[in-house]
Amino acid sequence: MTTSATEPAVLDQASSERIRRHLEVLYDERTVADYHPRMVRLCEGFAARLWDRPVPDPVTQDDVLLITYGDQIREPDRRPLQSLREFVAEHLQGLVSGLHLLPHFPSTSDDGFAVSDYFSVDPALGTWRDVLRLAQDQDVMFDAVVNHTSASATWFRRWTRDEAAFRDFYLSLDPEADTSSVVRPRASPLLTPFETVRGLEWVWTTFSSDQVDLAYHNPEVLLAMCEVLLSYVEHGARLLRLDAIAFLWKRLGTSCVHLPETHEVVKLWRTILDAVAPGTLLVTETNVPHTENVSYFGDGTDEAHLVYQFPLPPLTLSAFHLADASMLGEWIASLTTPSSSTWFLNFLGSHDGIGLRPAEGLLTAGEIEHLCELSRAHGGGVSYRAQPDGSLTPYELNTGFFDALNPVDVDEPEERRVRRFLAAHSILFALAGVPLLYVQAALGSSNWLDGVRETGRLRTINRRKFDRDELEAELAQPGSRRRQVLDGLRALLTARRAEPAFHPSGPQRVLPTPAPVLGLERFSPDGRRCVLALTNVSGRPQTLRLGPAPWLSATFVDLLEGDKVRGHSDGFLEVGLVPYGVRWLGRDA
Repeated sequence: MTTSATEPAVLDQASSERIRRHLEVLYDERTVADYHPRMVRLCEGFAARLWDRPVPDPVTQDDVLLITYGDQIREPDRRPLQSLREFVAEHLQGLVSGLHLLPHFPSTSDDGFAVSDYFSVDPALGTWRDVLRLAQDQDVMFDAVVNHTSASATWFRRWTRDEAAFRDFYLSLDPEADTSSVVRPRASPLLTPFETVRGLEWVWTTFSSDQVDLAYHNPEVLLAMCEVLLSYVEHGARLLRLDAIAFLWKRLGTSCVHLPETHEVVKLWRTILDAVAPGTLLVTETNVPHTENVSYFGDGTDEAHLVYQFPLPPLTLSAFHLADASMLGEWIASLTTPSSSTWFLNFLGSHDGIGLRPAEGLLTAGEIEHLCELSRAHGGGVSYRAQPDGSLTPYELNTGFFDALNPVDVDEPEERRVRRFLAAHSILFALAGVPLLYVQAALGSSNWLDGVRETGRLRTINRRKFDRDELEAELAQPGSRRRQVLDGLRALLTARRAEPAFHPSGPQRVLPTPAPVLGLERFSPDGRRCVLALTNVSGRPQTLRLGPAPWLSATFVDLLEGDKVRGHSDGFLEVGLVPYGVRWLGRDA
């Protein structure tokens, strides 16, 4: 692609042809002939405006993203995005390198995920200038809610009025149509009735009656969403998170999840971003079993750069409750990515609950039910999804990670609960890939039961918003849980940043350890540095004897405490771990 400040951008021939080939998979010959030139012109228009956008650096061990709402930090007479920027600069500088800014657009429900206007900032949060200022300070990931819009969106209202430009923007079906093969993430009805000028129509609503699915078999929808994604890059996004992407393309008689057309749309968007905004990272959000999830890496060059690591939260929870990291270790040992330019996004908590579908085939039905019982015992709950036969199965734990990790009805010191929480996060930070840290985790939040009572929605339980003065007062108390958690996370992440062996692309190997200990061996990409990351998932002291191996006779330095651990000349290394203890032992390879 050639660009200059005075000449219009021209999409290179190879990129133009790739766009054509993607469209040929999706549509008929006549449609491709009509829409290929329009899509190329759209790309060239944005390329002309983005010509001087610097290409971001590749990901490194410095990268940690904070998941947060735009109005996470509230104070009187201030735009919340301004307050968020100040709070991050004051308290999270050096802790995180970027923000996953949850939907900051006008919305009517689901805390932002029922978008009514893709091109505006919710005025209750701030302005595009506020978003751009956040992007000047750090990397920002925007949520691209591409599967559906709000039922109050202008697009949908114009569809109900049968305006020609928006005809076929949404999917309506005969309510008697056979949809039994459709995979559901919810227990709510798939079809919702809406009044239109054509009469009552039953519209496809995968997630809720206020979230109406877009019809990508209409190329106008695809063209419109290409414009949405490129506008996000223009407004400061370095990463684009494709929300609920697995459900994008619908074809009756199929599961309507992970269809080949969905993957082709992701490939198209990757081609466009690589051509128009090199360095923009594409992220797919697919809360599904692991083998389905990683399919969105494609061949390692043509789909997502980053894929969420959904099995990690339930497997980590189970490991601590069973005091047994064996299953977690086995799963980690199986992980691979198809190229050095693809990475896992590792996380333990998020604005959603803790997904259980990714644990299918890894945890037993009894272990999953045990996690459900723990969630309920802490005042949380369980969301269910509908099976084709009408039965319901657990889909998601509605709970914050801090409470979910702790035993029920056990009187224990706060310091022990914090140590357990930090131990779990040491696993998150030690794994190959890029860590995501939910703001509620960074602040050590418990389940927000008052919020659930206020909204009547289980998902509110881990979506608390904070009054800035009250939060600042808690953080100012050295012994408060929030202060202990934040300081402990900072220590872990400071050590991670300083250690090349924690590079997202560095190799990892699971060490043979007793069941209560997860042992990882991490190497820098150049092979010069090695770290042994050891975490005790039990409440009892553990002593490890690793070896024999010649390299274990070396002297290791604990990256967290600074003390030295010397191996024996016979190739064994002995390490002690306190309950929920963590040792990161580094050496030159």
